[in-house]
Amino acid sequence: MAEKMKAVEIKEPGDYEYKTVDKAECPAGGLLIEVLACGLCGSDLRILASGHDNISFPWIIGHEVSGKIVETGAEYGGFWEKGDILAVAPVVYCGECEFCLNARYEFCDNIKELAQNWPGGFAEYMSIPEESLKLGTIREIPKNLDPVQAAVAEPASSVINAQEKGKVGFQDTVVIIGAGPIGCIHTSLARAKGARQVITADIKENRLEKSESFGADITINAEKKDLVDEVKKMTKGLGADVVITANPVPETQVQAINMAKKGGRILFFGGLPPDKSKPGIDTNTVHYRGLHVIGTTTFAPRHHLQALDLFRSGAIPGDKLITHKMPLSKFAEGVRLARAGKALKVVFLPGKENNKVQENLI
Repeated sequence: MAEKMKAVEIKEPGDYEYKTVDKAECPAGGLLIEVLACGLCGSDLRILASGHDNISFPWIIGHEVSGKIVETGAEYGGFWEKGDILAVAPVVYCGECEFCLNARYEFCDNIKELAQNWPGGFAEYMSIPEESLKLGTIREIPKNLDPVQAAVAEPASSVINAQEKGKVGFQDTVVIIGAGPIGCIHTSLARAKGARQVITADIKENRLEKSESFGADITINAEKKDLVDEVKKMTKGLGADVVITANPVPETQVQAINMAKKGGRILFFGGLPPDKSKPGIDTNTVHYRGLHVIGTTTFAPRHHLQALDLFRSGAIPGDKLITHKMPLSKFAEGVRLARAGKALKVVFLPGKENNKVQENLI
């Protein structure tokens, strides 16, 4: 009889359940980990509601993972051993396309992901395939870093990639539109990179207040004030050196173009819904003001390493970012809190069903 484990299984979009399922197995060339923590991401919420092209249901998602090795495969030839604790980021590169061969891994033509091509981490145990060990982003957790924080290094990796491409740095005025978890990570990173001034904008006052603890100098409630006008006033009419859209709202991309300084950089970080991805940007503004509009997505292995170190050092304050730690049996409650905007980052702790919910409502 197959061994069992607890997991959250999505039967179909809109229908998921915390239940007993067959235990994940150890791949011949891979690992089996006991999941210590798995973060809830905005993309998880979209999959729960609407599904995903790469997923056939029933399925287990969850891609922001840390875990302890409990078994190594018969053909595993690596150096990690039982008991080692790993930070597991989902992307798996092909290693063969033009982009991989030029070390531009984030553009891999054949990229795969844990929790899409293989089952994910909203479960007590998770299989780590051989492919992800050779060409993925899995690292041993640095000393003095909480595995719960290490799990959410994955979204920070994409933020690091974006700000690297946008050359955020000393003396920049940076505007971050969106003060959710991604916006707060952007805020911390811009601060760590030495930005002269960091401005965050949102329409939720509680999130703006929270962003101050991540290093925002100024916050703007875009529901109460004209965001473009406010940024222009704060920059003596020049505009911001860097504008980052950390949300899925089309109008903010238009605002970003209009508030950027001549020669400024605009980072489109948050993707838009497919039916709203043409927001009516005036390309003459881009042309005549010499703007650099940069699209960014995913990350390379070096970004994941940097993210772990930034959490370890406290430059990204994981204790503030993670507002809720919950047993996996409380999955539905965590989803509700995230959708209601009452949580920044929810992290589930499989196997900790007797633990109390730790929360800091925002």
